[in-house]
Amino acid sequence: MRISQPRGWHSRGYLPHFDGGAIAQTINLRLQDSLPQVVLDRWRLELPSESPEAAKELLYKRVEAYLDQGYGHCYLKDPRIATIIQNSLLDFDNKRYKLLAWVVMPNHLHILFTPNAGYELSQILKFFKGYTARMANRTLQRLGAFWMEDYFDRFIRDEKHLANAIAYIENNPVKSRLCGKPVDWVFSSAQWRKYKGD
Repeated sequence: MRISQPRGWHSRGYLPHFDGGAIAQTINLRLQDSLPQVVLDRWRLELPSESPEAAKELLYKRVEAYLDQGYGHCYLKDPRIATIIQNSLLDFDNKRYKLLAWVVMPNHLHILFTPNAGYELSQILKFFKGYTARMANRTLQRLGAFWMEDYFDRFIRDEKHLANAIAYIENNPVKSRLCGKPVDWVFSSAQWRKYKGD
């Protein structure tokens, strides 16, 4: 992976991204079949045009609600695949980034980390998605796209926003009625901290 300077705001044609260097960011990755493109296109037409930030916020909320319903093949529900994803996140903690929170959901993934100096967010995610897609496809004996090409990201503004982001991420399985308490979800920072972390 190349070491480089942060790019600031940029886009790959769909979602705006912020690469601010060593700034904590939340990232939402989703599986290729978790949200049909036709649904996303319809929502984009319905978004308010007067405020790009309000439109992005509304789109994010709609996507989150849709993903929590568990559409698509939900490959991440397979413990073998969830283990690949979680181990890959942990392998590069304190190397390429400081991992602050995560949860592996059935068809999407929430991550909160601070990139280390010299590592671009987009490059970290490109490597992560490429590696985990290869390993998951090999395990599942399948071919084709695994992750959706684009991702949602937000930079953390302050300590309150950080605490809220961690709570939101770790509570995602509870909100989706997959478990009773955040610590009950095996593939999450909540359980990791309680049983394996410091």
